[in-house]
Amino acid sequence: MASDIRLPELGEGVEHAEVIRVLVAPGDAVVVDQPLLEIETDKATVEVPSPAAGTVIAIGIAAGATIAVGQLILSIEEHGSAAEASQPRPGPEPAPPTAAAPPPASAPPAHAPPAAGPTTAPTHAAGSVHEPTPAAPESTPVRPALAAPSVRQLAREIGVDINTVPGSGAGGRVGLDDVKAQARRALEQLRSAATPAVSPALPDFSRWGPVERTPMRSLQRTVARRMSQAWQTVPHVTQHDRADISELEAVRRTLKQTSPELPLTVTAFAVAVLAAALKEFPQFNASLDLTRDEIVYKRYINIGVAVDTQRGLIVPVIKDADRKSLRTLSTEIAALATTVRTTGATREDLEGGTFTLTNLGGLGGTGFTPIVNYPEVAILGLSRSAPAPVFIHDRFEARPMLPLSLSYDHRLIDGAVAVRFLRWVTDRLEHPLLLEL
Repeated sequence: MASDIRLPELGEGVEHAEVIRVLVAPGDAVVVDQPLLEIETDKATVEVPSPAAGTVIAIGIAAGATIAVGQLILSIEEHGSAAEASQPRPGPEPAPPTAAAPPPASAPPAHAPPAAGPTTAPTHAAGSVHEPTPAAPESTPVRPALAAPSVRQLAREIGVDINTVPGSGAGGRVGLDDVKAQARRALEQLRSAATPAVSPALPDFSRWGPVERTPMRSLQRTVARRMSQAWQTVPHVTQHDRADISELEAVRRTLKQTSPELPLTVTAFAVAVLAAALKEFPQFNASLDLTRDEIVYKRYINIGVAVDTQRGLIVPVIKDADRKSLRTLSTEIAALATTVRTTGATREDLEGGTFTLTNLGGLGGTGFTPIVNYPEVAILGLSRSAPAPVFIHDRFEARPMLPLSLSYDHRLIDGAVAVRFLRWVTDRLEHPLLLEL
């Protein structure tokens, strides 16, 4: 029996993917879990497996195409009774199973009244999802809000429907602060919804010479969208400092002599220091939820480490970094970087970060302003260390100085706290033996 295979769910917030390679052709026999195509989505390259065994009879996509979740990939002629399990998916759609459709088709007219039931059920479900308050979602819009005339006047002036505002006062009474909070939530939603549409028109560049246009790949589109969102949502502030890493380099040389196979880098030391710092400064390991006027403090520490690849910048995440030794962190960072650059990271490798580290020291530079990886609230950038004169014990000495650049969300973190955090990190980088390595 013919069966349509569609692009499955790829993760929260992922709606599209770019086809890199189609791995089968019409007439090919496939088995369950055999890769059908390779796609690139949300900073990861993944393979889409076959949910059933059979023979490929038609392919609906091609390499280079952008496809949506639920879109038809290909059709197969299934083998064996396993086809019955997947039949309900294609059945309700167009017309291939028309021969089997008449019996069910004649049943609905006979049960015309019950057909109205499913129509009302989703209506109630949608109402409960739309309501922000779980208690009595259906009665809130019907009953007029309890509010003073001055509160109602403010709501009218700023365009807020007073009957949709959750009241925090006695008996659900709506106050001025409730109206203002509702307006802030509406503005935040409006800004995030409207931002992607704002794009200035470009001039005709061909007027001044030949041009070439190439389509953006999925990874490039994702990075562009997220960077725009982060820049327009987060009020960025960047502060800079320098760390004297003389002791760190001495410790690194000693460990290299005892464990030459250990891929010990400055990045590994920085991740260990950051994991400890995030415990001391939990506001850097948090996110802002403006729809509920809350700060979300995460009781886990997952540090993303930016990796430069041929496909672009990818940020795999070191999970539970605070529970791992320096040796474990070094090995895991090196392994993840190799995986990302060769076979590609999985979705799990890229999710769940609470703070990001980006190290451009291998490329050069004396400092930069990294963009916060929203919805995180801070990111630390490292540049290339270089000898610099430092005044020590009444004389100047050449010391390896590591530039640090901390960008943060000024809505949650003020400058004084950021300086303390950066000084704490700098001090531990200068004296790594203070950490439990």
